[in-house]
Amino acid sequence: MPRHVKAAAVQIAPDLASRDKTLARVLDAIDEAAGNGADLVVFPETFVPFYPYFSFVLPPVQQGKPHLHLYEQAVTVPSDDTRRVAERCAHHGVVVVLGVNERDHGSLYNAQLIFDANGTLLLKRRKITPTYHERMIWGQGDGSGLQVVETRVGRVGALACWEHYNPLARYALMTQHEEIHVAQFPGSLVGPVFAEQIEVTMRHHALESGCFVVNATGWLTEDQIASVTPDESLRKGLRGGCMTCIITPEGRHAAPPLTEGEGILYADLDLSLVTKRKRMMDSVGHYARPELLSLRHDPAPIATRHLAAPETPFEPIPLED
Repeated sequence: MPRHVKAAAVQIAPDLASRDKTLARVLDAIDEAAGNGADLVVFPETFVPFYPYFSFVLPPVQQGKPHLHLYEQAVTVPSDDTRRVAERCAHHGVVVVLGVNERDHGSLYNAQLIFDANGTLLLKRRKITPTYHERMIWGQGDGSGLQVVETRVGRVGALACWEHYNPLARYALMTQHEEIHVAQFPGSLVGPVFAEQIEVTMRHHALESGCFVVNATGWLTEDQIASVTPDESLRKGLRGGCMTCIITPEGRHAAPPLTEGEGILYADLDLSLVTKRKRMMDSVGHYARPELLSLRHDPAPIATRHLAAPETPFEPIPLED
Protein backbone atom coordinates (compact mmCIF):
# COMPACT_ATOMS: atom_id res chain seq x y z
CA MET A 1 0.00 0.00 0.00
CA PRO A 2 1.34 3.48 -0.78
CA ARG A 3 2.41 5.47 2.25
CA HIS A 4 2.26 9.22 2.54
CA VAL A 5 4.54 11.29 4.76
CA LYS A 6 4.43 15.03 5.35
CA ALA A 7 7.99 16.32 5.65
CA ALA A 8 9.14 19.62 7.15
CA ALA A 9 12.59 21.12 6.55
CA VAL A 10 13.41 23.91 8.98
CA GLN A 11 15.50 26.94 7.98
CA ILE A 12 15.92 29.18 11.02
CA ALA A 13 18.72 30.97 12.86
CA PRO A 14 20.37 29.50 15.95
CA ASP A 15 21.32 31.55 19.00
CA LEU A 16 25.08 32.03 18.75
CA ALA A 17 25.42 32.56 22.50
CA SER A 18 23.23 29.95 24.14
CA ARG A 19 22.50 26.26 23.67
CA ASP A 20 19.35 26.61 25.76
CA LYS A 21 17.98 29.38 23.54
CA THR A 22 18.77 27.46 20.37
CA LEU A 23 17.14 24.36 21.81
CA ALA A 24 14.06 26.42 22.63
CA ARG A 25 13.88 27.38 18.97
CA VAL A 26 14.11 23.70 18.04
CA LEU A 27 11.24 22.75 20.33
CA ASP A 28 9.11 25.65 19.06
CA ALA A 29 9.77 24.59 15.45
CA ILE A 30 8.77 21.00 16.24
CA ASP A 31 5.54 22.29 17.77
CA GLU A 32 4.84 24.45 14.72
CA ALA A 33 5.64 21.75 12.18
CA ALA A 34 3.64 19.12 14.03
CA GLY A 35 0.75 21.56 14.30
CA ASN A 36 0.83 21.82 10.52
CA GLY A 37 0.62 18.07 10.15
CA ALA A 38 4.31 17.17 9.72
CA ASP A 39 5.39 13.56 10.31
CA LEU A 40 9.10 14.25 9.81
CA VAL A 41 10.99 17.39 10.92
CA VAL A 42 14.57 18.08 9.80
CA PHE A 43 16.94 20.70 11.19
CA PRO A 44 20.25 22.07 9.78
CA GLU A 45 23.78 20.81 10.35
CA THR A 46 25.08 21.11 13.95
CA PHE A 47 22.19 23.45 14.68
CA VAL A 48 22.49 23.01 18.45
CA PRO A 49 24.08 25.12 19.74
CA PHE A 50 25.23 26.50 16.34
CA TYR A 51 27.47 25.74 13.39
CA PRO A 52 31.05 27.03 14.01
CA TYR A 53 30.87 29.83 11.46
CA PHE A 54 33.83 31.52 13.15
CA SER A 55 36.15 28.76 11.93
CA PHE A 56 35.49 29.71 8.30
CA VAL A 57 36.53 33.36 8.59
CA LEU A 58 38.89 33.62 11.59
CA PRO A 59 42.55 32.52 11.53
CA PRO A 60 43.41 29.70 13.95
CA VAL A 61 45.20 32.05 16.35
CA GLN A 62 41.91 33.91 16.92
CA GLN A 63 39.70 30.85 17.31
CA GLY A 64 40.55 29.89 20.88
CA LYS A 65 37.81 31.87 22.65
CA PRO A 66 34.90 30.99 20.31
CA HIS A 67 36.09 27.36 20.14
CA LEU A 68 36.05 27.08 23.94
CA HIS A 69 32.61 28.69 23.98
CA LEU A 70 31.44 25.98 21.58
CA TYR A 71 32.82 23.35 23.97
CA GLU A 72 30.88 24.93 26.84
CA GLN A 73 27.61 25.00 24.88
CA ALA A 74 27.96 21.65 23.08
CA VAL A 75 25.55 18.74 23.58
CA THR A 76 26.37 15.48 25.33
CA VAL A 77 24.45 12.41 24.18
CA PRO A 78 22.40 11.37 26.05
CA SER A 79 21.57 14.38 28.20
CA ASP A 80 18.70 16.51 29.40
CA ASP A 81 18.85 18.28 26.02
CA THR A 82 18.27 15.07 24.07
CA ARG A 83 15.58 14.01 26.56
CA ARG A 84 13.65 17.22 25.91
CA VAL A 85 13.73 16.64 22.16
CA ALA A 86 12.72 13.00 22.61
CA GLU A 87 9.76 13.99 24.78
CA ARG A 88 8.59 16.51 22.19
CA CYS A 89 8.82 13.84 19.47
CA ALA A 90 6.74 11.45 21.54
CA HIS A 91 4.23 14.16 22.44
CA HIS A 92 3.53 14.96 18.78
CA GLY A 93 4.31 11.53 17.27
CA VAL A 94 6.87 12.97 14.85
CA VAL A 95 10.28 11.79 13.64
CA VAL A 96 13.01 14.41 14.11
CA VAL A 97 16.52 14.60 12.67
CA LEU A 98 18.64 17.11 14.58
CA GLY A 99 22.20 18.23 13.95
CA VAL A 100 24.29 18.91 17.06
CA ASN A 101 27.82 19.68 18.12
CA GLU A 102 28.41 16.62 20.29
CA ARG A 103 30.93 16.82 23.13
CA ASP A 104 32.59 13.57 24.10
CA HIS A 105 34.96 14.49 26.92
CA GLY A 106 37.81 16.42 25.25
CA SER A 107 36.57 16.27 21.66
CA LEU A 108 33.74 17.74 19.62
CA TYR A 109 31.97 15.94 16.78
CA ASN A 110 29.52 16.90 14.06
CA ALA A 111 26.65 14.58 15.00
CA GLN A 112 23.28 13.76 13.50
CA LEU A 113 20.56 12.43 15.82
CA ILE A 114 17.53 10.53 14.51
CA PHE A 115 14.61 10.36 16.95
CA ASP A 116 11.66 8.10 16.18
CA ALA A 117 8.07 9.21 16.70
CA ASN A 118 7.94 7.51 20.12
CA GLY A 119 10.97 9.50 21.31
CA THR A 120 13.52 6.71 20.91
CA LEU A 121 16.96 7.89 19.78
CA LEU A 122 17.51 5.43 16.95
CA LEU A 123 20.85 6.70 15.71
CA LYS A 124 23.68 8.99 16.67
CA ARG A 125 26.16 9.29 13.84
CA ARG A 126 29.24 11.46 13.40
CA LYS A 127 30.42 13.13 10.21
CA ILE A 128 33.15 10.86 8.92
CA THR A 129 35.42 13.61 7.56
CA PRO A 130 35.07 17.23 8.65
CA THR A 131 35.62 19.59 5.72
CA TYR A 132 38.54 22.01 5.37
CA HIS A 133 38.24 24.53 8.24
CA GLU A 134 36.04 22.12 10.21
CA ARG A 135 39.04 19.87 10.89
CA MET A 136 40.21 22.42 13.45
CA ILE A 137 36.91 21.95 15.31
CA TRP A 138 35.66 18.36 15.10
CA GLY A 139 37.03 14.87 15.30
CA GLN A 140 36.23 12.18 12.74
CA GLY A 141 33.35 9.75 12.84
CA ASP A 142 33.48 6.09 11.82
CA GLY A 143 31.60 3.52 9.78
CA SER A 144 29.20 2.66 12.59
CA GLY A 145 27.15 5.75 11.74
CA LEU A 146 26.60 4.80 8.12
CA GLN A 147 23.27 3.18 8.94
CA VAL A 148 19.73 3.38 7.66
CA VAL A 149 17.14 3.06 10.43
CA GLU A 150 13.51 1.99 10.43
CA THR A 151 11.29 4.82 11.63
CA ARG A 152 7.58 5.48 11.70
CA VAL A 153 7.93 7.36 8.39
CA GLY A 154 10.03 4.71 6.66
CA ARG A 155 13.70 3.82 6.19
CA VAL A 156 15.77 6.93 6.91
CA GLY A 157 19.45 7.59 6.28
CA ALA A 158 21.45 10.75 6.91
CA LEU A 159 24.64 12.50 5.83
CA ALA A 160 26.01 15.94 6.61
CA CYS A 161 27.14 18.51 4.06
CA TRP A 162 30.11 17.45 1.95
CA GLU A 163 29.77 13.81 2.99
CA HIS A 164 27.53 13.85 -0.07
CA TYR A 165 30.69 14.29 -2.16
CA ASN A 166 31.88 10.90 -0.91
CA PRO A 167 30.12 8.53 -3.33
CA LEU A 168 30.95 5.47 -1.24
CA ALA A 169 29.38 6.98 1.88
CA ARG A 170 26.22 7.61 -0.11
CA TYR A 171 26.36 4.12 -1.58
CA ALA A 172 26.65 2.61 1.92
CA LEU A 173 23.22 4.08 2.68
CA MET A 174 21.84 3.20 -0.73
CA THR A 175 22.69 -0.48 -0.19
CA GLN A 176 20.46 -0.36 2.90
CA HIS A 177 17.51 0.80 0.78
CA GLU A 178 16.82 4.21 2.27
CA GLU A 179 13.42 5.60 1.37
CA ILE A 180 14.01 9.07 2.82
CA HIS A 181 17.47 10.58 2.85
CA VAL A 182 18.06 13.44 5.28
CA ALA A 183 20.75 15.99 4.44
CA GLN A 184 21.95 18.87 6.59
CA PHE A 185 24.09 21.87 5.63
CA PRO A 186 25.10 24.97 7.65
CA GLY A 187 23.62 27.61 5.32
CA SER A 188 24.79 31.24 5.37
CA LEU A 189 28.18 30.16 4.09
CA VAL A 190 30.38 30.59 1.01
CA GLY A 191 27.82 32.45 -1.15
CA PRO A 192 25.28 31.72 -3.89
CA VAL A 193 27.50 29.14 -5.56
CA PHE A 194 27.14 26.92 -2.48
CA ALA A 195 23.35 26.93 -2.82
CA GLU A 196 23.69 25.92 -6.47
CA GLN A 197 26.04 23.09 -5.56
CA ILE A 198 23.72 21.86 -2.81
CA GLU A 199 20.77 21.75 -5.20
CA VAL A 200 22.72 19.74 -7.78
CA THR A 201 23.95 17.32 -5.12
CA MET A 202 20.54 16.77 -3.54
CA ARG A 203 18.82 16.19 -6.86
CA HIS A 204 21.54 13.81 -7.99
CA HIS A 205 21.35 11.70 -4.82
CA ALA A 206 17.56 11.49 -5.09
CA LEU A 207 17.88 10.19 -8.66
CA GLU A 208 20.73 7.81 -7.94
CA SER A 209 19.33 6.41 -4.71
CA GLY A 210 15.72 6.43 -5.89
CA CYS A 211 14.58 8.03 -2.66
CA PHE A 212 13.20 11.29 -1.30
CA VAL A 213 15.73 13.83 -0.02
CA VAL A 214 14.86 16.29 2.74
CA ASN A 215 17.56 18.92 3.22
CA ALA A 216 17.73 21.71 5.80
CA THR A 217 20.18 24.62 5.84
CA GLY A 218 20.61 27.24 8.53
CA TRP A 219 20.27 31.02 8.39
CA LEU A 220 22.18 33.91 9.97
CA THR A 221 20.83 37.42 10.46
CA GLU A 222 22.98 40.44 9.58
CA ASP A 223 23.50 41.15 13.29
CA GLN A 224 24.71 37.60 13.81
CA ILE A 225 27.10 37.85 10.87
CA ALA A 226 28.51 41.07 12.31
CA SER A 227 29.00 39.34 15.67
CA VAL A 228 31.20 36.67 14.06
CA THR A 229 33.64 39.13 12.47
CA PRO A 230 33.95 42.93 12.29
CA ASP A 231 35.65 42.66 8.88
CA GLU A 232 33.12 43.34 6.12
CA SER A 233 35.37 41.69 3.54
CA LEU A 234 35.05 38.44 5.50
CA ARG A 235 31.33 38.76 6.13
CA LYS A 236 30.73 38.00 2.46
CA GLY A 237 31.65 34.41 3.27
CA LEU A 238 28.77 34.20 5.77
CA ARG A 239 25.98 35.02 3.33
CA GLY A 240 24.17 32.89 0.77
CA GLY A 241 24.56 29.12 0.64
CA CYS A 242 20.96 28.40 1.67
CA MET A 243 19.06 25.65 -0.14
CA THR A 244 16.44 24.11 2.11
CA CYS A 245 14.69 21.72 -0.25
CA ILE A 246 12.67 18.55 -0.57
CA ILE A 247 13.38 16.42 -3.65
CA THR A 248 11.40 13.53 -5.13
CA PRO A 249 12.94 10.23 -6.34
CA GLU A 250 12.61 11.67 -9.85
CA GLY A 251 14.97 14.52 -8.97
CA ARG A 252 12.31 17.22 -8.85
CA HIS A 253 11.55 19.78 -6.18
CA ALA A 254 8.47 18.72 -4.25
CA ALA A 255 8.01 22.39 -3.25
CA PRO A 256 9.85 25.61 -4.13
CA PRO A 257 13.07 25.72 -2.05
CA LEU A 258 13.90 28.22 0.67
CA THR A 259 17.04 30.16 -0.28
CA GLU A 260 16.88 33.07 2.16
CA GLY A 261 15.20 34.09 5.39
CA GLU A 262 13.60 31.91 8.01
CA GLY A 263 10.78 29.47 7.43
CA ILE A 264 9.65 25.86 7.34
CA LEU A 265 9.33 24.08 4.01
CA TYR A 266 6.63 21.41 3.75
CA ALA A 267 5.94 18.71 1.19
CA ASP A 268 3.90 15.52 0.98
CA LEU A 269 5.96 12.43 0.16
CA ASP A 270 4.22 9.59 -1.66
CA LEU A 271 6.56 6.69 -0.93
CA SER A 272 5.12 4.67 -3.80
CA LEU A 273 7.30 6.88 -6.02
CA VAL A 274 10.35 5.06 -4.62
CA THR A 275 9.24 1.84 -6.32
CA LYS A 276 8.26 3.74 -9.44
CA ARG A 277 11.80 5.09 -9.75
CA LYS A 278 13.54 1.83 -8.83
CA ARG A 279 11.47 -0.12 -11.35
CA MET A 280 13.52 1.70 -13.97
CA MET A 281 16.87 1.96 -12.17
CA ASP A 282 17.83 0.37 -8.87
CA SER A 283 21.49 1.22 -8.25
CA VAL A 284 21.91 -1.49 -5.62
CA GLY A 285 19.66 -4.10 -7.23
CA HIS A 286 18.94 -4.93 -10.86
CA TYR A 287 21.11 -2.06 -12.13
CA ALA A 288 24.15 -3.04 -10.01
CA ARG A 289 27.06 -5.22 -11.12
CA PRO A 290 28.43 -6.49 -7.80
CA GLU A 291 30.69 -9.05 -9.48
CA LEU A 292 32.52 -6.07 -11.02
CA LEU A 293 32.04 -3.28 -8.47
CA SER A 294 31.17 -3.57 -4.80
CA LEU A 295 31.59 -1.67 -1.52
CA ARG A 296 33.55 -2.74 1.55
CA HIS A 297 31.98 -1.09 4.59
CA ASP A 298 33.43 -1.53 8.09
CA PRO A 299 30.56 -0.78 10.51
CA ALA A 300 32.61 -1.31 13.68
CA PRO A 301 33.05 1.67 16.02
CA ILE A 302 36.64 2.86 16.28
CA ALA A 303 38.14 2.51 19.75
CA THR A 304 41.27 4.13 21.16
CA ARG A 305 41.67 1.44 23.82
CA HIS A 306 41.74 -2.30 23.17
CA LEU A 307 41.75 -4.68 26.14
CA ALA A 308 43.85 -7.83 25.83
CA ALA A 309 41.78 -9.39 28.64
CA PRO A 310 38.57 -8.60 30.50
CA GLU A 311 38.97 -5.58 32.71
CA THR A 312 38.92 -6.26 36.46
CA PRO A 313 37.24 -3.53 38.51
CA PHE A 314 39.52 -1.97 41.09
CA GLU A 315 38.62 -2.99 44.62
CA PRO A 316 39.78 -0.46 47.23
CA ILE A 317 41.70 -1.90 50.17
CA PRO A 318 40.09 -0.96 53.50
CA LEU A 319 42.33 0.74 56.01
CA GLU A 320 43.02 -1.26 59.14
CA ASP A 321 41.90 0.16 62.46
